[in-house]
Amino acid sequence: MSCQYFLLLPLLCVGVSAVEVHRPRGVPLSKRQFYEEGKPFTCLDGSRTISFDWVNDDYCDCQDGSDEPGTAACPNGSFHCTNAGFRPGFIPSSRINDGICDCCDTTDEYNSGAACQNTCRELGRKERESVQKMAEIAKEGFVIKVKLIQEAKSGLEDKKFKLADVQARKKDLEVRVEALRTVKETAEQPEKEAKERHLKAWEDLKEVVRMEKDKAKLAEVFLELDDDADGFVSVAELLSHSELDPDSDGSFTEAEAQGLFGGVDQVDSVAFESVWNNIKEKYISESNAGTPPVVETPPEEMSEPVSDNDSDQYPEDDIPEDEEEEDDEEEEDDDSDEGDYKVPPTTKTQEKKDDDDEGTMPPFNQETQNLIDAAQKARDEFDEAERALREVDDQIKNLEKEISFDFGPSAEFAYLYSQCYELSTGEYVYRFCPFNRVSQKPKYGGSETNLGSWGSWAGPEDNIYSVMKYEHGTGCWQGPSRSTTVKLTCGKETVVTSTSEPSRCEYQMEFITPAVCQDPPSLDSVLHEHEEL
Repeated sequence: MSCQYFLLLPLLCVGVSAVEVHRPRGVPLSKRQFYEEGKPFTCLDGSRTISFDWVNDDYCDCQDGSDEPGTAACPNGSFHCTNAGFRPGFIPSSRINDGICDCCDTTDEYNSGAACQNTCRELGRKERESVQKMAEIAKEGFVIKVKLIQEAKSGLEDKKFKLADVQARKKDLEVRVEALRTVKETAEQPEKEAKERHLKAWEDLKEVVRMEKDKAKLAEVFLELDDDADGFVSVAELLSHSELDPDSDGSFTEAEAQGLFGGVDQVDSVAFESVWNNIKEKYISESNAGTPPVVETPPEEMSEPVSDNDSDQYPEDDIPEDEEEEDDEEEEDDDSDEGDYKVPPTTKTQEKKDDDDEGTMPPFNQETQNLIDAAQKARDEFDEAERALREVDDQIKNLEKEISFDFGPSAEFAYLYSQCYELSTGEYVYRFCPFNRVSQKPKYGGSETNLGSWGSWAGPEDNIYSVMKYEHGTGCWQGPSRSTTVKLTCGKETVVTSTSEPSRCEYQMEFITPAVCQDPPSLDSVLHEHEEL
């Protein structure tokens, strides 16, 4: 193990007292073995070998600048700051003796005359205090994480038990649904037959009424056409009704009238029955001549005028998902209204009037009504059982999904499932629902925008559970779909700390959770390890 293993360890390591090891200025301990005084020096890139006297002679001999670690002679060289009491580091060799103090131990300004003060120990003290506090938070977070893992384990067992119970209930419900289906179908058959008998009786009754009305109308028209009241309707009398012209060419001839009479010049009331069947659709009673037909216009639903600019409020691809769904529903309603509006006015014909005169179908008799009630009760019970079965199927699907979901190596992230966390900024409220979606909503009115739905864990291979990826959000105007990367950091609380949009339509979110906390090694073990190094 090295001080690079844990994020906090490099900062904890600074508390170790430095031991001065003789080596050329600007050379780190890790490369000291390449700089042996009195022996030829080989450039670290292997390009050439020079006398050790040429090291730090303020002249660049090696292409990689390795012969001048302590001077500014090589443009590509680097200087190692020992920074005893703080963190060691490197600066470009061009900053050596430039009059600006870059190393906290002042070693970069050894020949510039700059008034530098050694601030390493003070910086190290402050940083150690900060890091110690971070280590304590990490330790407390890890304790919480252990509890979360225990709760997740217990919760998983509960869900498996519940799944088995629900699956058993499903089998019982399936049996009940099939039994109630049989009861329903058995009850619906006599109901159907009784309704058909009732309807047939009603249709038969209407037919009798229609025939009686037609017979009365026939007699009325015969008398109306028989102008001379001789008991016959002649061709001449029929010609007075031009609307009966068979070809509707505007000229009703005697030959055409005679054709309606079957080739004879006149018909009596008995023979007129066959003539009536051919003319009753066109015949206009003389008492109604000149009276316009009654026109029924379907009621029009008044709607608010829609501004042409409404569609420009949001570009088509940038409309939030929820608003798109509402718009689709409105469009369907508009289409429906438009279709109703285009129905042409209907003329209330004599046949329609006759139908109205027939009245409504009489109520079912008690026996039929009893059959209907029994069938409806069977349908209600069947529908209720089917609905319960669907709910059980949904429960099973959700439980199986939750049981199989990747909530981390020890299910430490399971507690985030079905939870949501918000962050309010000056303009927006961001809502983060782990394993579901990320959204953004204006604080002062407006629709919610989907910034991405759950995609996958997206951290590096050695820490894949440190980053979440949410994809396929609402599309940007002439751009890609929105997406969000959520970076998880260790902490005692569970909270969204920041959001940003570093690239167009690509968002970043910082989220603190104890689920990512690791058990930090003790400070004593870190110091002991550093002493060995």
